[in-house]
Amino acid sequence: MSKEQLHKLVEESTGNESNICQIYVIREGETVYDDHWRGYKTKDAVNVNSVTKGVMALLTGIALDMGSIRSVEQKVMDFFPDYTVKRGEKTIFEVTIRHLLTMTAPYKCTSEPWKKVCTSNDWTLAMLDFLGGRKGITGEFKYATLGIQILAGVIERATGMKCIDLANERLFLPLGLPERILHGDSSKEDQFDFFMNKKPRAYEWYSDPQGAVTAGWGLCASARDLARLGELVANGGVFEGKRIISREYLREMTAPLLKLGERFGFMSYGYLWYRPYEDREVFAAIGDSGNIIYVNMEKKVAVGVTGTFKPRIFDRVEFIEKKVLPAIDC
Repeated sequence: MSKEQLHKLVEESTGNESNICQIYVIREGETVYDDHWRGYKTKDAVNVNSVTKGVMALLTGIALDMGSIRSVEQKVMDFFPDYTVKRGEKTIFEVTIRHLLTMTAPYKCTSEPWKKVCTSNDWTLAMLDFLGGRKGITGEFKYATLGIQILAGVIERATGMKCIDLANERLFLPLGLPERILHGDSSKEDQFDFFMNKKPRAYEWYSDPQGAVTAGWGLCASARDLARLGELVANGGVFEGKRIISREYLREMTAPLLKLGERFGFMSYGYLWYRPYEDREVFAAIGDSGNIIYVNMEKKVAVGVTGTFKPRIFDRVEFIEKKVLPAIDC
């Protein structure tokens, strides 16, 4: 498949590719593909949904490198000494940062408490009310978008910086990416529009009333941004000769720590990043609507794909490997 054929495929698609806005590919430091559709340009931003989680994993590594967090084994409650734990709750004291990063933290809810958390004044503290439970630490994988909000609170309290400031100063700007601003509204109507509106967004990050970023979703980025973040991972945490994140942490982050079930394509999971294959060094930060950072260490390539809201699209790994990589002779 040629680049022209790939463009036409996406342009004329009425199926899974019909919501793709941008594809950007970097190979060994060089841009080898940059295309866009649906009225988008290269520098336009999209809500990349759960790819945001992958960025939070990178920020965790930065906080560790700074010495603000001692270890991923550090207890979550170390960072919330002023939080009043409910009587009889013991499990919450055993939850570590590693549990948050691997989605093995336990919660006292069968489904995510979106209304309770997203209508509160402080989303981090509201989610802490659900951390723990009578079952204890089981090690069971439980995908919890709102649970990552607690990680944002940990990072902010550990570093003394807002996550958005840490991201701008230690990640986005050093990579030559645009500075992000807080979205600034969190009404029910605004949240709906944020997900459903198909127009390009500002370089923003959704936030709660306290100015804390939404850690599980809500980062707005271009495919170029995503590819550049993927390039950082591929290069072991170094960009243009400057170390941004330690190589050791990135190895931990992308290690296959858990084997997931059918819902997640039987992929493995590290620290909020996926390992699609057991025997290949391919990593991905994946979000709904097909947003993705794809990193292939064997081919030395990083791919960013963005897409507007479209239900039931999750994994673009197969699309990238069967359509995008052949178009760039990779």
